[in-house]
Amino acid sequence: MQIFNDIRTAHFSRPTVLTIGNFDGVHRGHQTLLARLLGVAAELDAVGGLITFDPHPLAVLRPEHAPLLLTTPHERLQVAAQLGLGVGVIQPFTPELAAVGPDTFVGWLKQHLNLAALVAGPDFALGRNRSGNLEVLAALGEEMGYRLVVIDPVEWGEHSVRSNAIRALLTQGKVDEAATMLGRPYHATGIVIPGDRRGRTIGTPTANMQLPPNKLWPADGVYATRTYVHQVNKSDGSGPVVYSSVTNLGVRPTVDGTQHRFETHLLDFPDPDGPAELADGDLYGRTLTVEFIARLRGEVRFDGLPALIAQIQRDIEAARQLLDGYQPADRSSFFVEPHAG
Repeated sequence: MQIFNDIRTAHFSRPTVLTIGNFDGVHRGHQTLLARLLGVAAELDAVGGLITFDPHPLAVLRPEHAPLLLTTPHERLQVAAQLGLGVGVIQPFTPELAAVGPDTFVGWLKQHLNLAALVAGPDFALGRNRSGNLEVLAALGEEMGYRLVVIDPVEWGEHSVRSNAIRALLTQGKVDEAATMLGRPYHATGIVIPGDRRGRTIGTPTANMQLPPNKLWPADGVYATRTYVHQVNKSDGSGPVVYSSVTNLGVRPTVDGTQHRFETHLLDFPDPDGPAELADGDLYGRTLTVEFIARLRGEVRFDGLPALIAQIQRDIEAARQLLDGYQPADRSSFFVEPHAG
C-alpha cells in the first residue's frame, strides 16, 4: 500500500475508488464496504483507497466526546492493505480542515488522487458542518466526473455493526462478542517497560506494556490471550513469535497497587527451542501485540499473596485449556509497531 500523510501531498496517477471516514476497528461493516469498494475498483480498472483521520475528528471538534480508539490510524491502513486496498491516506484533522467545503475537499481528491468513484454508507457526509451529504456528493460527481456508490449498513444479529457497539462490549469485558463484530480478536500493541518486577518473585514474570494513551482497554480483569513478540530476527522471515498468554488489566488491589497496569505473562517463555535472542527472557523495549481471546474473571482483592499465587496458577491452567488447539488465522503481517508522530 502506498501511504500519504495528507491528501494535498499525494500524487497518484492511476484512477482510484476511495472511501473516507474514521474506520475505527475496521470491523465487519467496514470490511463489507471495503469489499464493495474493491468490486467497483475492479470494474473501473482502478486502485482501492481509504482515507482516515488523525486525530479522531471529535477530539478536535468536541474533545469531551472523543472516543478511545479500537485501532490506530496505521493499524487501520494495515488491515485495509491486507484486504487488497492499494492507497491509504492518514489525513491530519484540524479546525482548518473542518472548515473546508465539500467541493474543495472532493476537488483535492480529483487533483491529487485521481478520484474515479466514492464509496459511502447511507449516513455519510463530509465538509464544513457535514454539508456534503449524499445528494451534494452525487451532484458534485456529475460535475467533476466521479461515481457515488452507497451501501447499506451491515447487521449482525439484532444490531448494526458499529464501532461504538464494539467499544461497549469491550468495556464490559465481552471480548469474544467484540471479536465476532470485528471479524478477529481485539488486540493492543505496545512497548514493554519496566514494572515492579513483583511477578518474578512469585514465579510468574509479566511484561508491563505501555500503550498509546487514547487506546481502549477492555474491562479490568484477567484474560486468556495470544501475544506476538515483534522485532525478532528470524531467518525464515515468518514474522513475530507467538505465545499463549494470560493478561491482567487493573490496579492489582491485592498488593495495594494504585496505577492502572497492562501486564502479560507469556506461557512457556522463554522457549528453549525459540529464537536465541529471546533466550534470556528479556522483553524490555520490545513491541508486543496482545490478542484478547476470552475473559477468565474480573479483578479481585485476595487475602494475601498465597491466595493470589494459587489463583494465578488456576488462571494459567484455564488459559491453557482455552487456548489448547486454538488455531488463529495468520495475522502476523497485520500487527504493526507504534508509529512515532
